[in-house]
Amino acid sequence: MSNKRKVIITCAVTGSIHTPSMSPYLPITPKQISDAAVEAHNAGAAIVHLHARNPQDGRPIQTPQAFREFVSDIKARSNAIINITTGGAPSMTVEERFQPALELKPELASLNMGSMNFGLFPMLKRYTEFKYPWERPFLDGTKDLVFKNTFADIEHVLRCGRENGTRFEFECYDTAHLYNLAHFLDRKLATPPLFVQTVFGILGGIGGHPDDVAHLKRTADRLFGDDFIWSVLGAGKSQMGIASISATQGGHVRVGLEDSLWMGPGSLAQSNADQVHLIRNILESLGLDIATPDEARLLLQLKGASQVNF
Repeated sequence: MSNKRKVIITCAVTGSIHTPSMSPYLPITPKQISDAAVEAHNAGAAIVHLHARNPQDGRPIQTPQAFREFVSDIKARSNAIINITTGGAPSMTVEERFQPALELKPELASLNMGSMNFGLFPMLKRYTEFKYPWERPFLDGTKDLVFKNTFADIEHVLRCGRENGTRFEFECYDTAHLYNLAHFLDRKLATPPLFVQTVFGILGGIGGHPDDVAHLKRTADRLFGDDFIWSVLGAGKSQMGIASISATQGGHVRVGLEDSLWMGPGSLAQSNADQVHLIRNILESLGLDIATPDEARLLLQLKGASQVNF
């Protein structure tokens, strides 16, 4: 039993996709984000993936100071690996998105591996009333928006991250993103072990069918061999199904209210920890062990919490 495979659970606690009107449980204030991250860690998440929001209206923001208002508290109250987004929101500039990770020098940061359409506008069919005036135009604006992540953008983040000792969660929304990562691996700007987070179900990226999961896994196996650690996230209703597929095929998992607001059909998740508990139960029912933060640090070859700038 001691040789059972360890599965890393990542929890993405708020993100920039969902707006406050969609769920009363979405963390918005620094205290809510901090509490949600600590609760998710206590439930079994080794990694907490973090975005910041304006505490007054829930709008996504991306300043180092906004992150400082909760990352130090999370670090003081838990052993979780703190993963700071460089994705921010699709409407932000690359320079704006990268500043928190550049200044705070986390163990881990996310990095989107290609420019793409990022369609959130279908959510407008499901919600007719909004609490804040920014929400509707934010969603509607994604009809005509390219989420910019050029080769130059990615190279800049990789070079600065290397100087800071930060490693990356490489977010790959489609097959081409895996080839983009292979390009940077060939140039030795990305170094193994690659933490490859394949993303399913975002309009503009690959879908959420089991065949899509199998296709990206086969492609990653062919491109990276033993040099990568595979994780998945499914957006919306595909969250738990795709996580379960990954677990049965040797992968790791990501859950959280960034990716889905739901526990099941018609049932809102009341906390990020609820989703972590659910996926943990699934993993343990499959005979799998849950990785601790220190076990995940070792697997991902992270620099350690003592080496961050917060």
